[in-house]
Amino acid sequence: MKKVLTSVALLLSALTMTAQNVQLHYDLGHSLYNDLSTRPSATTTVEMFKPDKWGSTFMFTDIDYQSDGVAGAYWEISREFNVSKNQQWAAHVEYNGGLTSDVNTWAATRFQHAVLAGPAWNWHSADFSRTFSIQAMYKHYFKNSHWNVSAFNSFQLTEVWGLKFANGLCTFDGFCDLWYDPSAKGNWILLSEPQFWFNLNTLKGWDKVNLSLGSEVEISNNFVWNKNKEHDGFYAIPTIAAKWTFE
Repeated sequence: MKKVLTSVALLLSALTMTAQNVQLHYDLGHSLYNDLSTRPSATTTVEMFKPDKWGSTFMFTDIDYQSDGVAGAYWEISREFNVSKNQQWAAHVEYNGGLTSDVNTWAATRFQHAVLAGPAWNWHSADFSRTFSIQAMYKHYFKNSHWNVSAFNSFQLTEVWGLKFANGLCTFDGFCDLWYDPSAKGNWILLSEPQFWFNLNTLKGWDKVNLSLGSEVEISNNFVWNKNKEHDGFYAIPTIAAKWTFE
């Protein structure tokens, strides 16, 4: 599970707040699809968002697990610099990369890492219960010697949303990425990871329990690699998830 910007609705949850959380996802892909039988069964995610007077910093790390240990890791870090007085427009820069292990040899292999840059537009309602962001970015992939893949230039469009309702009991958030990759079928890859959470700290007597229970669905086209080392299909992969948010 890559989670290019997964669960980054917290990025826009408040311009004056710091947010960190840890998530645990049990992935159902290996049970639902025969060609994903080697897919890791669990993923932990650590997210951090910190605003300041110039903009904001966001980062997350995913670690995937098989039954006998860690199978791979991926991380992203991004920085936004405000370029308008109302803080809606920003300049966005980002890095992402990671590694995974071959299920046959267990040798670690590096993803083709990338840097991104471009404008971002951020919006929120007055009470921050609704948020939306869109980023249009130039993307540069570096050469990967292990896979003998050359460097190339790309473009990525990202949308991020967040919605809290039922007096804060429920959160619906997520992202959608579309980017160019000449190795993919049709040259484009789509990845979206909507999440739905029940926030237990909104219940009477549970105000100090910052635990959320819910699910994420990884919706992808030409992104997920199957056991035949192909990434040219569509998948919708749900998880069973828990999240603890640090104040």
